[in-house]
Amino acid sequence: MTTGPPKPLLRPVPPGLHLLATPIGAARDITLRALDVLAGADVLAAEDTRTLRHLMEIHGIALNGRPLIAYHDHNGQAVRPRLLRALKEGRSVAYAPEAGTPLIADPGFQLARAAIAEGLAVLAAPGPSAVLAALTVSGLPSDRFLFAGFPPMGAGDRARFLAELGQVPATLILYESPKRINRLLTEMAETFGNERAAAVCRELTKRFEDVSRGTLGELAEAFAGRTVKGEIVVLVDRPGDRVVDAESIRAALRDALGHGSVRDAAARVAAALNLPRRDVYRMALQLAERE
Repeated sequence: MTTGPPKPLLRPVPPGLHLLATPIGAARDITLRALDVLAGADVLAAEDTRTLRHLMEIHGIALNGRPLIAYHDHNGQAVRPRLLRALKEGRSVAYAPEAGTPLIADPGFQLARAAIAEGLAVLAAPGPSAVLAALTVSGLPSDRFLFAGFPPMGAGDRARFLAELGQVPATLILYESPKRINRLLTEMAETFGNERAAAVCRELTKRFEDVSRGTLGELAEAFAGRTVKGEIVVLVDRPGDRVVDAESIRAALRDALGHGSVRDAAARVAAALNLPRRDVYRMALQLAERE
């Protein structure tokens, strides 16, 4: 005897904006509650309507003439008023991101803020999250962590971004494009130091799931020149306590000054050695004047 996917309960979905977490890979990772909301909501909105349609087909949920509205970064300003109007009319609106938990690097953030500002109900149907899945399998401390999103593209902004992160006393979690993962690992090794523990999680819950663990130096070497595909999450351990003498600081600054401005060099070294940025900047100025 064969059985199909679990049938959602046909119970009324209360009015309000329902933020649904959707699978990051395996379709069966969606929760029963999310299926209930998809089956019963008055209006469906999705970052990618094709992805949501496919997910609903897999789980045997019919659209039944309900509106399915595309809502993403490029049309959010135009579409938000329509969704807010439906909420004000007392209807239930379900929003589904392309993958994972809404509002984490996702256009649903502005929709939720707008609904809250109007005093409308906003509810979560929690579930899959690439951030938490990666933290779970990374082997890094999970008692305190910071999700930092995607690093900036520009060299200066990127250097300052990493320098600030380097001093955060928590496990760092970032998203990165497979085209730039080699660059990011190299820059992190230079900024944070080669010995910081890290992990690169790729294609989590999918067929070719892969988790690489090691120091930043080891991972930078392992990914150098390697062609990588898929969704990637990078995690880095918090800085450890280090005792650094003045000559070691100057040596690190000399190397960093060969690759950037005084300000960026000081920021990188301060982050890598977990030192006060003002003191390191003063040393960097002195070195730059002498040399």
